[in-house]
Amino acid sequence: MAQHFSLASCDVVGFDLDHTLCRYNLSESAPLIYNSFAQFLVKEKGYDQELLNVTPEDWDFCCKGLALDLEDGKFIKLADDGTVLRASHGTKMMTPEALAEAFGQKEWKHFVSDSGMAYHSGKYYFYDNYFDLPGALLCAKVVDSLTKNNGQKTFDFWKDIVAGIQYNYKTSAFKENCGIYFPEIKRNPGRYLHSCPESVKKWLHRLKNAGKVLVLITNSHSDYCRLLSEYILGDDFADLFDIVITNALKPGFFSHLPNQRPFWTLENDEEQEALPSLDKPGWYSQGNAVQLYDLLKKMTGKPEPKVVYFGDSMHSDIFPVHQYRNWETVLILEELRGDETGQSEESEPLEKKGKYEGPKAKPLNTLSKKWGSFFIDSISGQKNTDSSLVYTWSCKRVSTYSTIAIPSLEAITELPLDYKFTRFSSNNLKTGGYYPNPPLVLSNDETLTTK
Repeated sequence: MAQHFSLASCDVVGFDLDHTLCRYNLSESAPLIYNSFAQFLVKEKGYDQELLNVTPEDWDFCCKGLALDLEDGKFIKLADDGTVLRASHGTKMMTPEALAEAFGQKEWKHFVSDSGMAYHSGKYYFYDNYFDLPGALLCAKVVDSLTKNNGQKTFDFWKDIVAGIQYNYKTSAFKENCGIYFPEIKRNPGRYLHSCPESVKKWLHRLKNAGKVLVLITNSHSDYCRLLSEYILGDDFADLFDIVITNALKPGFFSHLPNQRPFWTLENDEEQEALPSLDKPGWYSQGNAVQLYDLLKKMTGKPEPKVVYFGDSMHSDIFPVHQYRNWETVLILEELRGDETGQSEESEPLEKKGKYEGPKAKPLNTLSKKWGSFFIDSISGQKNTDSSLVYTWSCKRVSTYSTIAIPSLEAITELPLDYKFTRFSSNNLKTGGYYPNPPLVLSNDETLTTK
């Protein structure tokens, strides 16, 4: 494979919406998501009121890449070889001695070394994106509460979390003004959403003018997609995209066959008719990448058009696109924004500062003191020296399945379309694909070991 990647060589540019084109004000959106679940658990399922009490310090628990063992309530952080680097029971971090006793130096019991490892099953759940992370904090506090009040050692609360998802985020919730999340976003989008910078809007037009086919593929339902897109891009946002696919049900969109997941027409944001094939550009619901690619062949006039897809979720975007479609993938990794220094680069406009009173949640893209770096960590039980540092499982997946990783779309908008990005490969020690620079913790890459 070529060492470099260029947008100029791509015929089609695809985008996820949430946390890719649409950036959220994480210190406001995280408490809203948390509250949408916590209120449901307390009011509808009878959980302890203490779940509603969250301090700014509590948010330090949130870190991408953690897995929750659904039976014993342990959260774990994995090394690239599947051994456990850190763990907690609920929010309580486990000591090195407890870690050694519980896990030793063996692979985590659910770990699968090849690409077949799922992100969630009936036994565990991986926290992969910023919509997920408030749920991690809530589940940890649920474990704390059930342990303290009921003395529980095994847990079955996950069914109630799923019920909370269904109540607050079902496809009809936006229209019905149901739950907490959608009504609040509708009331005050400016509190939770960042408008797209002008540089990003101009860049999208530049891609369009260069003859690229632009595609938006989002799991958000049509009505929520419309609200987000109009707010961040303007009322004419649909003119930018040749094809808009909502309620895409990723990652299945990329792996399922046409007969498993047909496209549906939309009218007034409601699904109307299942389609035997996708014959023309437009706005659709559900669907599959096979029929989308057939349409892209017609639109580009090429038997094998080259596609690049931008997304923030390894589970829903990057891994399935790489694994099932073999398209180029650009991971939006906001952890690169603050370069893991603990300093947020949230670009909140001056006129908004101080507008919303009350303690702020720690921005979720900053370094967790409890869990350490998203990219590397020391081997459990060893002193934190260069020789003990290893890549995390999450970091390994970034370099394995992403073509490149960037902190935001804005980071590349001023570059010429024929700019040659260095792609991730086995030859560049897992760091070459980070643009504009690798995170500082990886800058001395030669000192890291792969266990």
